[in-house]
Parts: sequence; C-alpha cells; structure tokens
Amino acid sequence: MKKTIFAMGLAVASLTASAQNIDKIITRDYVDHLIKTLASDDMEGRRTFTPGIDKAATFIEKEFAAIGLKPLDGQTGYRQTFHKYLLKPLSAKVTIDGQEVANENILVYGNKIENLTFDQTNSDGWIKLDPEKDFMSQFRTAVRSGKKQLILVDVKFVDAFNRLKGMLGRETTVDENDLKNDKAPAAVFVLDKENVANGFKVELKNSITKMPLFNVAGVIPGKSKAKELVIFSGHYDHMGIVKSVEGDSIMNGADDDASGTSAVIALAKYYKKWNKNERTLIFVAFTAEEIGGFGSQYFSKQLNPDDVIAMFNIEMIGKDSKFGKNTAFITGYDKSDFGSILQKNLAGTEFTFHPDPYIKENLFYRSDNATLAALGVPAHTISTDQIDIDKLYHTVKDEYSSLDVENILSTIKAIAKSAVSIISGADTPTRIPKLK
Repeated sequence: MKKTIFAMGLAVASLTASAQNIDKIITRDYVDHLIKTLASDDMEGRRTFTPGIDKAATFIEKEFAAIGLKPLDGQTGYRQTFHKYLLKPLSAKVTIDGQEVANENILVYGNKIENLTFDQTNSDGWIKLDPEKDFMSQFRTAVRSGKKQLILVDVKFVDAFNRLKGMLGRETTVDENDLKNDKAPAAVFVLDKENVANGFKVELKNSITKMPLFNVAGVIPGKSKAKELVIFSGHYDHMGIVKSVEGDSIMNGADDDASGTSAVIALAKYYKKWNKNERTLIFVAFTAEEIGGFGSQYFSKQLNPDDVIAMFNIEMIGKDSKFGKNTAFITGYDKSDFGSILQKNLAGTEFTFHPDPYIKENLFYRSDNATLAALGVPAHTISTDQIDIDKLYHTVKDEYSSLDVENILSTIKAIAKSAVSIISGADTPTRIPKLK
C-alpha cells in the first residue's frame, strides 16, 4: 500500500512538473505544421495503395526520426510492412438455358478467387427472390448464406439492383488465404429472369495484384516495466481522389484522421522529452482503416495482448465535442476504468473526458482500437467529433480550414497529462471483457 501511495505521489508530482513544460513542446506552430502537411493536397487524400499514402508515411517517418523514436522490435525502420491482394473484376459471364445474360444485368458478390466457374452440378443451384418481399433483406440473407449459387431478381427491383451494382462492382482487398479458397461462397444475381429450365453456367474472372501496406510505428523503451506496453495510435489513411464536387476532388481528411495522427506524433515528441516512462510506449499511425481496419488488425496480431496495458486511439479531434470546449469523449467508457483514471489525472484542470454519447453508432468497435479491445485490452478511442451532425465527415470539405486547432491542442495536452500515471506505472486500467 505504501509503495502504491508513493508511486501515485510521484505521478502527481510529475504531472505538475510536466504541465509547466508541455506548452513549450506541443505548440500551435508544431501541430499546425503536422496537420497542414498531412491534410495538404500534395498528399492526394492518402488513399491506401496510392502515391499519396506513401508520401504521408515518409513524412511521419521523418517526424519519428527527428523525435528520436526507435523502430519496433525486429524492424529496421519505422514502416511495419505487410501485404494484401487487390482483386479487380475483369469479366462475369452468365449463361441461362443456352442464352448469355447481358452484363448490365449481372451483379456478383463474394467471389474472391482469380477464376471461378460453376453450374447446377457443382454449386448450390439457383433460387429466385420473392418479388413481394423486401429486396435488401432478401439480398442480405442470400449473401450471408455461405452458398455458391445463382439468384434471379425480378425486374421490379431494378433500381435497388443498379445501386448495388454501382457500389459492389469495384476492386476489393483480400487475404492470400481468400485466393486459395475455391470452396468460398459466391452469390451471382441476375436481373429480369424468371427461371432456369435446362441449366446455367457462371464464369467469373478477376485480376489479382499483390500490394504492400504499411503502418508507421516508433517506440520509446520503458525502464522498470519495459515489457508492459502502452499504445498511442491514429490512422493516417483517408479516401483519396473522388469525383469533383464544386471543383474539389481531394478528400483531404483533415479531421479524419490527420488530427489524430498529428496528436500521436506530438505526444511522441512530448513523452520523449519527458523521459519518465516506466512502461514502453508505442506510437503507431495505422493504414487501411477506411477499407477495413487492416493496419490495426495486422499490428495487433504481432503483439501479445496480455502485454498491452492500455491503448489510446485518437480519432477526429478537430472540432468541439457536444459537451463544449475543453472536452472529449471516450468510447467504451463503461467497459474499464481507463476513462476514470484519465479524468482523475485531470483534476484541477479545465479539461474533462466524458462517456461516448453516440452508443447507437457502435463507435467502440468501429475504430482501430477494436481488435485489441476484443482481446481484453483496455483499448479506447478518444474523439470530439459530433458524428450525428458532422456534415463534413467523408466529404471533400474535411480540410484544414474547417478545423479548430485550439481544440486539437487542448485535447492533445489533456491526453498527455491524463496518461501520465498509466505510462509511469502508477495506474493499470482494468481489462475489458473479451469478445467470445
């Protein structure tokens, strides 16, 4: 008990001292430089697999090097590289009763191999959707069935069919295991066919390209508790270049999530100068959050979750939260005492953390904290975004000019101060119940 009280006393003393220096380290000019660079047009929206995201990664690497972070164990540099496969549809040929179906009447869902051919003899056959029932509910049932089959769609569903075709007929990202699974399900929808009298044949072809992805991660080694890890993260990818809206085609992603990535870099700079972390600190900018969370999933698999004491995932802190200035919310607040520890450390300051007010949005399992949280780690996302009214989210208008940099500064400093007792070893958040 005496040791615990002493450690907590040291943490409070450290917090008081750090508050005197933080304004000199995390300055507006510094944070401005980070966000303006990451959200610039030069980064081309930081879409995965594009030159823009490579530029962003190079910038983050240089910042980590200037701070003096070490690479992850086993890495020679700051990039944690892994691979996915980019699958692009080339052709879809469907023949029913000897007649070829027009391409505009074919919609493919779920096929993840290079070449797939099936007919009534080596598949789950064919079905027809009920024209008197809701199309989308029947669509979801069909694609979740795990079957390889032909599905006929009444012409009355043409509008919904075409909307889905426009959304789903694009390239997708898959794992190597997906490419080898010739028993994987595939749903092939055909519009304006009543039945199959004599037989059908489906022939699908995709092009497959092996593509590199890379998280960018750096480390400040711990001292007395070096095997215990505390992670600070944000995703640096966004949505790239899209169809022009009022002359603008670049989705800069200033709030989502240049703001969070800038926070991670600024925190790394601060804690490196602070130099009192007993636990090892990992600072990571995740890739591919926008296309499936692949970066955080890969990163998490390289760690023993039992070694991770806490994860501070930072997502969209560019504007005031619904609780007003000098506030932020924490997803999954009730799942551990992580939030209450942070709030305790901010006692006497003007900043407060609050529980997530958007429970129906399921934000806790929608960001890069989700994989480790599912494994029992107190992994939470800190945000200020008013997602229910944010009209700039995932638009070309999410630019630096839309941000409140003072809000970003106050949030970064609050995280820096509130995390002190965790990184110093005085506090250990309770574990989150594992997902079964």
